Amino acid sequence: MAALAEQLVTSAADRGVALTGEDGLLTALTRQVLQQALEVEMSRHLGYDKYDTAGRNRGNSRNGSTPKTVTTEIGKVTIDVPRDRDGTFEPQIVAKHQRRLAGFDDAVISLYAKGMTTGDIAAHLEEVYDTTVSRDLVSAVTAKVTEEMRTWQNRPLDAIYPVIIIDAIVLKVRSGTVANRPVYVAMGVNMDGYRDVLGMWVGPSGGEGAKQWMTMLTDLKNRGILDACIVCCDGLKGLPDAIGAIWPDAIVQTCVVHLVRNSLRYSSQKDWQKITKGLRAIYTAPNAEAAELEFETFAELWGEKYPAMIGLWRNAWSEFIPFLAFPQEVRTMIYTTNAIESLNARFRAATRRRGHFPDEQSALKVLYLASQQRSASSRGFDRNPGGRVNNWSKVLNVLSLTYGDRLNLN
Repeated sequence: MAALAEQLVTSAADRGVALTGEDGLLTALTRQVLQQALEVEMSRHLGYDKYDTAGRNRGNSRNGSTPKTVTTEIGKVTIDVPRDRDGTFEPQIVAKHQRRLAGFDDAVISLYAKGMTTGDIAAHLEEVYDTTVSRDLVSAVTAKVTEEMRTWQNRPLDAIYPVIIIDAIVLKVRSGTVANRPVYVAMGVNMDGYRDVLGMWVGPSGGEGAKQWMTMLTDLKNRGILDACIVCCDGLKGLPDAIGAIWPDAIVQTCVVHLVRNSLRYSSQKDWQKITKGLRAIYTAPNAEAAELEFETFAELWGEKYPAMIGLWRNAWSEFIPFLAFPQEVRTMIYTTNAIESLNARFRAATRRRGHFPDEQSALKVLYLASQQRSASSRGFDRNPGGRVNNWSKVLNVLSLTYGDRLNLN
């Protein structure tokens, strides 16, 4: 294939033929392949090849062709779709009423998921493939994702997740007027150690509240989640109470990284290095008792200068200490919502070019596509949000000692 490609490209260059565009090499090749495929389909349908004498007096036969233009990944291609006298021929390579090949739709959806607007995509396709594609066509292609997204949003979930992580990202969404709307995202780690985005919900512009959390968690429960061992979150108001109502046995763990970041908001930058060092001694303590001693020392040192920072830790203490009961393997997984923060980074990249979304559905569609996109780092590592937790076997062994009966392991 490489040798053939080199030969074709060299020949095209010698003859001054462009690779893309209406008269380009790739366009001509695509047209020829599609045309040949249609002729083969017709031969199979009739039972004999074109111009074969075996087809004489066999009833149904070829009856000319109809020109048709389809949009492909390399531009628009015009083909001649063969007809039969009985009108029973149903082509598969380019079906009746089909005006776009699947590869074109996939390319558009991929660009949309990466953050390009419909106008950006139309301009990109025109520049690269020398073909005019309207913004309405791009919108029609991406609209096909909506039904797929609904199925995904309502899919059944596992009965138990050892760990569930919940966070929120704020987007500008129009609902009468443009307003900041939180989008809540839940990610679960299943029994095999794989992360799974469980769902996304657009909240009211006023921010989170108990009613919103109950709606979201009830949806997860109705879709099959009967229990969760540990639920990690960023101190979202009203969430711990809602978790307790839906999964009474679940432990709520505040994201320590967010707690540290919020602490720095209450302090001067010149003190950040000393403060982070003191906080590190707290959250790396061997147990809750040792952490409390470290905190009291920290509070004596900074309480007078930054009382709000100390109050922040005192208020969050009951949700901060649960992870201290576990060894390092489990602590690494539950003391931070970094796994979902990585997903949020994808979301921000996909929404950065958009000033605002016309409605909730449009916002969710972009986030859904971003969450489903697979990519790899420069070193070949999988960056898919559904990747597996490192050292999962060790983590599961530790969790089984505490939650064995609930995990159906003992």
